[in-house]
Amino acid sequence: MAESGKIDPMHQFAIEPLFGTDHLSIGGFNIAFTNSALYMVAAAVVLWIFVVGGMKRELVPGRWQMAVEYMTGFIKSLLIANVGEGGKKYIPYVFSLFMFILLANLLGLLPLGLVGLHPFTFTSHFTATGVLAIMSFSIVLAVGFYKHGLHFFSLFVPHGTPLPMIPVIFPIELISFMVRPFSLGLRLFVAMTAGHVLLKVLAGFVINASNAGVGYGLTVGSASFILMIGISALEVLVAVIQAYVFALLTSVYINDAENLH
Repeated sequence: MAESGKIDPMHQFAIEPLFGTDHLSIGGFNIAFTNSALYMVAAAVVLWIFVVGGMKRELVPGRWQMAVEYMTGFIKSLLIANVGEGGKKYIPYVFSLFMFILLANLLGLLPLGLVGLHPFTFTSHFTATGVLAIMSFSIVLAVGFYKHGLHFFSLFVPHGTPLPMIPVIFPIELISFMVRPFSLGLRLFVAMTAGHVLLKVLAGFVINASNAGVGYGLTVGSASFILMIGISALEVLVAVIQAYVFALLTSVYINDAENLH
């Protein structure tokens, strides 16, 4: 929040230390427990509860067990479609990745401001999405070199490439491959940041229009509030889609490492 009735849409992304951990450090590095870390822990705990609650293996599954089985089946289908039968061994990782991102996106949309709390979406920080992307990229590299050795470099020379074109095509394909973690993390970061900025701007319109008088409140304020509701619903959809896209691209990249297409 800024002064003079203005709304600072970027303030919501500020990382702040919590519980008096401002000056905690190890080896000169600050290790303060921040609002970003809090929501990472919250997403991990909710994911753990979700999975554990669905592991009862009842003969007649309840809704919770069915939800867990549906999500794991969804990820299994995604991996088989993109990687083949060999993709089954990646189900735990891709499932955890998808659910973690999905929960992070949704937790940041909770209207906790109504009870005086400030929700935080850590996927709106490139440092967080970049680390997730690097994790996926590292798995791709590890699998690629473990299964194929130096033959993994053939991924950068498309089948049928004329010999004289290899010195040109190889660096282009290599650069394209190396950019993958950057684009993977950037896509999620930009999508979540843009949506939250838009919601904050609209909230500013509602607040300032209401403060300006009844006329502005009923016109500009009401219109902005209705638009906020629509954008909020869209943001929920974007939260799901971005988690799916992240998992989908991860499975596509794993396929390259497994099958060298």
